[in-house]
Amino acid sequence: MVEEEGFRRYVAHIILWIGIAIVAFPVYIAIVASTQDNALIANGQMSLLPGGHFFEVYYQTIFVGTSGSTREPVYNMMLNSLVMALLIAVGKIAISIISAYGIVYFRFPFRMPIFWIIFITLMLPVEVRIYPTYKIVADLHMLDSYAGLALPLIASATATLLFRQFFMTVPDELLEASRIDGAGPLRFFWDTLLPLSRTNMAALFVILFILGWNQYLWPLLITTRDDMQTIQVGIRKMITTTDALTEWPVVMATAVLAMLPPVFVVVAMQKLFVRGLVETEK
Repeated sequence: MVEEEGFRRYVAHIILWIGIAIVAFPVYIAIVASTQDNALIANGQMSLLPGGHFFEVYYQTIFVGTSGSTREPVYNMMLNSLVMALLIAVGKIAISIISAYGIVYFRFPFRMPIFWIIFITLMLPVEVRIYPTYKIVADLHMLDSYAGLALPLIASATATLLFRQFFMTVPDELLEASRIDGAGPLRFFWDTLLPLSRTNMAALFVILFILGWNQYLWPLLITTRDDMQTIQVGIRKMITTTDALTEWPVVMATAVLAMLPPVFVVVAMQKLFVRGLVETEK
């Protein structure tokens, strides 16, 4: 039995390492390509070992930009993506937790129909309502602005549902104790529910930040100036389809840099993220 268990563990580790290699190899190729000469990549002669243009390529990528389709440096694109992702993540959590609090702890007419109307909006993502959303944003003169990038994506029926389900598991005794202490609705929300929701908010923040960071279609539509484009749009514009030669080292360096903020958020909030996903009782 011991030998059989050891064999199974050995096989499991082999499968795990194969999966890691499959996932990590494209990232390695991107890092290596970002240090190579552009002519070697264009001719299909790229080496699998890092080249000698690391500092040159990354300096150009971060502070200068490409000489072709977009001349905007990557640090500005990353700033735009960061602001957009933070606004979307924080905005979704704030609106959703307040909405869920009102639905669970307040009794008012049509409370449940309102909740189900919110839930039905899951069937209407921004891609489905793209034209009316764009028309409203344009009429409000929010094109090429952070408000235009974030506000149409800031509501979340999914987060509202998750917070509602969590609030329904909070014991009624906590609400009664707060009332006995003379706490009003806002104090109960701030002093009791928010601390209990910390891990849930952390887990949602990680997911929603990555969702906002990876947005492509909406920023592509409402940004017409290079200084307002996000990094996902910038990567696409760097890959030219004309006779001009794509600067592949810069493209790959931009792709590598675009991975860093989501990875940092996941690593920094890993413990809270896992707790928020696995905890079922508070």
